[in-house]
Amino acid sequence: MRPVVMAGLSASSLVLAGTLALAAGQYGPGVSDTEIKIGNTMPYSGPASGYGAIGKAQASYFAMINDQGGINGRKINFISRDDGYSPPKTVEQVRKLVEEDQVLLLFQTLGTPPNLAIRDYLNDNKIPQLFVATGSDQWNNPKHYPWTMGWQPSYGTESRVYARYILKNLPDARIAVLYQNDDFGKDYLNGLRAELGDKAGKMIVATQSYETTDPTVDSQIVALRSSGANVLVTAAIPKFTTQASARPTISAGGRRISLIPSRRRSRR
Repeated sequence: MRPVVMAGLSASSLVLAGTLALAAGQYGPGVSDTEIKIGNTMPYSGPASGYGAIGKAQASYFAMINDQGGINGRKINFISRDDGYSPPKTVEQVRKLVEEDQVLLLFQTLGTPPNLAIRDYLNDNKIPQLFVATGSDQWNNPKHYPWTMGWQPSYGTESRVYARYILKNLPDARIAVLYQNDDFGKDYLNGLRAELGDKAGKMIVATQSYETTDPTVDSQIVALRSSGANVLVTAAIPKFTTQASARPTISAGGRRISLIPSRRRSRR
């Protein structure tokens, strides 16, 4: 994540944390005269462990805030737990954060499936689920989930942008799609199809999905290559994006386009 984005996002969370702390009165869970507890889950292990750098950067930012005096004298206690990008593990870790650590709020919990797994629990218990680190179309639902707030661009919107590029610049494209078999990947595939409209059936010549528990996407790559596609669209976490990029996945002379969502990129 670019420093300016991290700083702006974290600063916003601090403002909200301070506001919630003031609203807590005498105080509620996660707030005292000297401390504000903020919870987080991050895949420090597992197939998406590359994202663990995000949690470490956030911890460093909050440490800097503490070194500067904290928020009105209160220090941030940032408790980040490893969920391995596994929804059942996310549920377990979030319950610990809420029921044992008694955090004030959850901040930047990462991943579409993990966040969907905890959304009902957090809203039922009125625990703020702030700035979830996922661009799924699921987060803009304040009527039913008022305690959940997204922040990054929608995956569906991003994929529509790529589809417009293909229609304008590669009108004869034969598109192969590699996508993650969950709401993240399907948001991309659905957005691509929607924007291509009645041309989708002709232009998309092959789709292959993978599970995050798969060791490789070798079989999917073989299938995509045999489709005769000359454009590759990839909606995958870094492990599988790297595998797809390292092997020929489209016909000779074809042009590769990889969709790399904002949180799937390395933070430079």
